[in-house]
Amino acid sequence: MLNYLNPQNFLKIINKIQKFILILFLLVLALGLIEALVLSPEDYKQSDSVRIMYVHVPAAWISLGIFSVISFLSFGILIFKNKNFSLITKSLAPSGFVFNVIALVTGSIWGKPTWGTWWAWDARITSMLLLALFYLLFILSWRVFDDSNKAIKYSSYIAILGLINIPIIKFSVDWWTTLHQPSSVNILKDTTIHSSMLFPLAIMTAAFALFSLLIFLMKYNTELIKIKNKGLDRL
Repeated sequence: MLNYLNPQNFLKIINKIQKFILILFLLVLALGLIEALVLSPEDYKQSDSVRIMYVHVPAAWISLGIFSVISFLSFGILIFKNKNFSLITKSLAPSGFVFNVIALVTGSIWGKPTWGTWWAWDARITSMLLLALFYLLFILSWRVFDDSNKAIKYSSYIAILGLINIPIIKFSVDWWTTLHQPSSVNILKDTTIHSSMLFPLAIMTAAFALFSLLIFLMKYNTELIKIKNKGLDRL
C-alpha cells in the first residue's frame, strides 16, 4: 500500500486525473447551485435564508473530514516514520482551513436572521472556532520551523491533539443546551430533513469534496516539484 503512496507514483496519477476532476467539479457545482438556489423549496420558518445551509453544512462536513484524515495520518507519521504522509497532510490542510472559515462565516450570516445575532458563544460554534485555530497552528508549524523534521513532528502533535475536538463538535448539540439545532442528517438514526432539501445538500457536498480534492492535488503537486527541484527524488 505504501508503494502506491510513493510521491513519484502519485505525481503520475495527479497529472492524469487533475483535469478530469476540474471538469467534474464544475458540472457538479453547476447542478448543485441550480438545485440549491432555484429548485429547492423555501423553509416554512426561515424562508430563503435556509439556502445558506447548502454552503454552510457541506463546508463544515468537509473541514471536519479533512482534519480527521490529517489526524489519523499523523499517527502514521509518528508510528511508521513515513514522510510522505506528512506531505499529504501538509497539502490537505489549506483547503480544510478554508472550508472551516467558510463554515464559520456562513454560520454567522445564517445566525443573524435566525437567532438575531451574528455570533454567539454556542458550544458548536466555539468548538468550530477552536478547530480553525488547530488548522492555523498546523499550517504555521510548517512555516515557523526551518527544520523539516521538527515541522513534521510538531504538526503531527497538533493534529493528534486537535482530534480530541472532533467528537466535541459532533456531539456538542447533544451534550449541552445550545442555540445550534441538532443534526438533521444522521447515519444511524432517521434523517429529519426532507428529500427536496437533502438532494441538493448531497450534491453541494459532492461539489465541495471535489473542490477540496482538486486543491489537494494542486498543492501536493507543488510540494513534489519543490522536492524534485532540491534534488530529493526520494523522501
